Amino acid sequence: MIPVRTLCGKKAAVFGLARSGLAAIRALKAAGADVVAWDDDEEKRGEAATTGADVENLYDADWATIDACILSPGVPLTHPAPHTIVTTAQENDVEVIGDLELFARELANVVTAPKLICITGTNGKSTTTSLVGHLLSDGGVSCDIGGNIGEPALALTEFSANKKAYVLEVSSYQLDLSPSLKPDVSVLLNISPDHLDRHGGINGYVSSKKKIFKNQGSSETAVVSVDDPHTSEICTELSQSGIGQVIPISVGKALSKGIYVIDGILFDGLDTPAVEVADLHECPNLLGPHNWQNVAAGFAVGRTLGVASDAVVRALMSFAGLPHRLELIARLNGVRFINDSKATNVDAARQALSAFDNIYWIAGGRSKTNSLDSLEPYLPRVKHAYLIGESAEALSGSLNGLADSKVSGTLMAALHQAYEDARSDGVSDPVILLSPACASFDQFSDFEDRGDQFRRAVQDLVAHDDRGGAAA
Repeated sequence: MIPVRTLCGKKAAVFGLARSGLAAIRALKAAGADVVAWDDDEEKRGEAATTGADVENLYDADWATIDACILSPGVPLTHPAPHTIVTTAQENDVEVIGDLELFARELANVVTAPKLICITGTNGKSTTTSLVGHLLSDGGVSCDIGGNIGEPALALTEFSANKKAYVLEVSSYQLDLSPSLKPDVSVLLNISPDHLDRHGGINGYVSSKKKIFKNQGSSETAVVSVDDPHTSEICTELSQSGIGQVIPISVGKALSKGIYVIDGILFDGLDTPAVEVADLHECPNLLGPHNWQNVAAGFAVGRTLGVASDAVVRALMSFAGLPHRLELIARLNGVRFINDSKATNVDAARQALSAFDNIYWIAGGRSKTNSLDSLEPYLPRVKHAYLIGESAEALSGSLNGLADSKVSGTLMAALHQAYEDARSDGVSDPVILLSPACASFDQFSDFEDRGDQFRRAVQDLVAHDDRGGAAA
């Protein structure tokens, strides 16, 4: 835990008591802050009471006595409208910040500070964060990883001479609440439309993502993809700013300077001439162009922090990947089963579809668009689609004429239908791919629950299959 000494002796109100909120309470209390906490969920209020915080209805609190409001990233800050607690705090001149801002303030007071690497983007940030942590650790750089993945930032180990780096996944919501965040290395992977209701449209979303670079100067590094219009424009802007080093990355484009991947081959172009450093087809848990983007970013961070190229390549080969992100569950009778339940939007599903051929695709859930039209270039890879959840009928209409599909309704029905079709079609190396392109909340508690149920169902199928196939 990282004690928050910057609010020692002051009163902090923590609103929203999920993981980051509870971690903030503990970190504040550990350094002598007076903490009041509230959540609209009674069960979460009960959890907060066990931390020693005073559970107090902040809607009726005396805000004149409060010095700072620590807001959960999930609570609306500006759009579609500021939450009542936000408005109340602002009306009383109480700053509204997040747990990541507390982390940043504590880090700023460390004399010999560890390196801070912050990673954001619409898709791929969890994998990249884990990958960077793995690359650094394997290369001899002791580090913690957390933030929007795993442990909240304030729950990580306290700053010490032995800890050389912290690698944090940061969301747009967290960036909005972190005005003094100053990464030594910032990474922006991609930007596609997502969470637009929380940012007032795409321009607001892009603006939030750009905040990761706001405080960087001549001693810091920015790693930025140039593969979509928004990030490409940002990379150009940063190249003309005062940031010390801007490293562009790309998948599919050779760069005059930067890190890039062409046809699965990773090139280090930070020096001239560019050199080939790895064949990413040999990385078993980093399949597909979107993972190659993650690799390019990770390689750039490793190079920046002094990890040797050959050490980075060795670590790439041993990276285990993350659950629910193109996770290979099993092979049965020549059929691969891939769990990509984390693909909760169309762009994430596009990335999964680009990684395979002969796909038996399970999609659907609570859709943000009810349209799969943007996936048309990848649909020739799909042998058949099996649609589930509340969006199944709408997605079926969107796929009409573009791919064979059926409304399966449930995940279990879709899995069994897909397996029978994959077995009977006789195609080479068929892949049953759960990559829903939709949120999970219509039928599951979250995407992890959806992926876990898929994994158990596949394992049950393997255990009871009577056709003698070998599972792996």
